[in-house]
Amino acid sequence: MWEENFDTDEVGHKLDYSPVSWREYFDQMEDVSVGPSDSRDVFKVYKAGSEGPLLVLLHGGGHSALSWAVFTTAISSRVTCRVLAMDLRGHGEHLQHCCKLWPRPFSDVANVIKACYGEAPPPIVLVGHGVGGAIAVHTASNALLPTTVGLVAIDVVEGSAMEALHSIQNFLKGRPKSFKSMDHAIEWSVKSGQIRNLESARVSVVGQIIRCEVEETDTLEQASPVTGVVVERNEEFYDQSYVNDKEDAASEVSLSHGQGVYKWRIDLSKSEKYWDGWFRGTSNLFLACNLPKLLLLAGIDRLDRDLTIGQMQGETLLPGTQFVLSPCGHAVQEDKPEKVAEAVSSFLLRHKFAEARRETRR
Repeated sequence: MWEENFDTDEVGHKLDYSPVSWREYFDQMEDVSVGPSDSRDVFKVYKAGSEGPLLVLLHGGGHSALSWAVFTTAISSRVTCRVLAMDLRGHGEHLQHCCKLWPRPFSDVANVIKACYGEAPPPIVLVGHGVGGAIAVHTASNALLPTTVGLVAIDVVEGSAMEALHSIQNFLKGRPKSFKSMDHAIEWSVKSGQIRNLESARVSVVGQIIRCEVEETDTLEQASPVTGVVVERNEEFYDQSYVNDKEDAASEVSLSHGQGVYKWRIDLSKSEKYWDGWFRGTSNLFLACNLPKLLLLAGIDRLDRDLTIGQMQGETLLPGTQFVLSPCGHAVQEDKPEKVAEAVSSFLLRHKFAEARRETRR
């Protein structure tokens, strides 16, 4: 259980790691039921806006819809649009938890949109990060949402993702298994570099962990630092080089009966057999997708062979449709929400999908 205390910034100011409500960023939250009556799934969705195109926001593995909170405020201040961010299967507050994320997410997204907007939803722009980006690409390629007019993929590249898949288990084993409070989980997320934006961490970490009561005689693993393990190209970013060495720390922490701790909502290690399917073929599908599209990357090194060729040929990635947002980690929309919103709003305006807010017009 992680209990490190980093409560000041570089100049000694006390930082606030307390959680912030989704209400600060979204207009409403809904439980959307889909599927047969005898095996219904309930997906938590967050909405903002009432006019303009619908941005369907799909988060990365291990995250939740709340990872789009700060971005939602930023994009809504720039263009007139609607936002729907949903917890993917097995993530956040989705009920009917399981790690069978593939291939169900494609139909999940379509079913949720149909439940919310009927047979004639507004023009849709699919926006996905990491695994959510792969889901967005597949959803667009299979034309599951006929009113889709645009596609935005954030830091999802088949080649670099496939190369880094073997590192995910090392990351998962190295991160803390539990936290003594929500504040400590938020603190760790920021200090470890998983999320490099305190404002975003304070609202989004709530969707990643859950309070659990400890049973009698339970013990929890004490996660030791894994220095230099960086998994930027997957669903997490991890860098604990700032942490003091704790090689001699006890490997287990005893907890009293009834004591509450916070654990990760989803055990990503159990989904390992699906990792290959999450990304394989996504680069070519993205390039072949016959829609206006935008690719946002955390670094130029993310480009794989197929995307590099597509970029050089200029046939499928038109000039100006690719942005490299650095320095930041894999959680691009959380680390740099204003920059991502600027790029996405420019994309929407360029293709006349949305209108600029009056106060942002020049």
